[in-house]
Amino acid sequence: MELGLKGKVAVITGGSKGIGYATAKEFLKEGASVAICARNQKEIEEAAETLGKFGPVYAETVDVSKGDEIYGFAQHVFEHFGRLDVWVNNVGTTGYKKADEYDEEEINLMVDTCFKSVVYGCQAAFRYMKNTGGAIVNVSSLAARCSSAGRSTLYGPLKSAINNLTNTFAGEYCANHIRVCCIMPGFTATPLAKAAISEEELQKNAMGTLLRRMAEPEEIAKPIVFLASDAASYMTATTIEVSGGRSMTLNPSFAYDRLKEDVE
Repeated sequence: MELGLKGKVAVITGGSKGIGYATAKEFLKEGASVAICARNQKEIEEAAETLGKFGPVYAETVDVSKGDEIYGFAQHVFEHFGRLDVWVNNVGTTGYKKADEYDEEEINLMVDTCFKSVVYGCQAAFRYMKNTGGAIVNVSSLAARCSSAGRSTLYGPLKSAINNLTNTFAGEYCANHIRVCCIMPGFTATPLAKAAISEEELQKNAMGTLLRRMAEPEEIAKPIVFLASDAASYMTATTIEVSGGRSMTLNPSFAYDRLKEDVE
């Protein structure tokens, strides 16, 4: 399928690793140029060097929870490439705490990283797309549909806000030919997940998924690239779940149990 991304410029926030890195790589494979940012200078430089093997890459150290920094990054991307066609808001943080354990500083960090960064990203993209059109893709989470009790309890509500925000910006930007969509990844084998979650819990989560495994970052990246492409030209205010069917049935082991019985 021709996605119509050749020669276009795609921005991916949080592009140094995980889903963001995989997304940048997929855009490059489709013939687009990419701009990535992250807070860790060493990681973003290493990512840019590796991704540079696949096509043109611009990289910058940015804290996307700060409006001035993300607006400046957008300006630098436009100055570097001369255009801006796609913006992927990929940054977030989970928090790993129960609902009654967050203090004011931690609440602000969660809101700034998970919510404000998306608002700033959409606004920054609009500045450079309003005369030419484009596509914005916000990365939400399955936690927007399935709340997480006992850990990361502010993450889901903030991701739910991203789903609603997507529709709001889609309604505001449509006259400028800017599409705004959202993707809800399920449990994904990112470096952060592997480092922060025990093997036992990873396996437990996988067993609650119809496909019985975690997603690879590339399996989330490809739908993101699709939503940003000409192949999705009639899709806006759209949220797509890519979760392997997690928490979609009360008995996710049924098909596997039946298969085992048939074999025996």
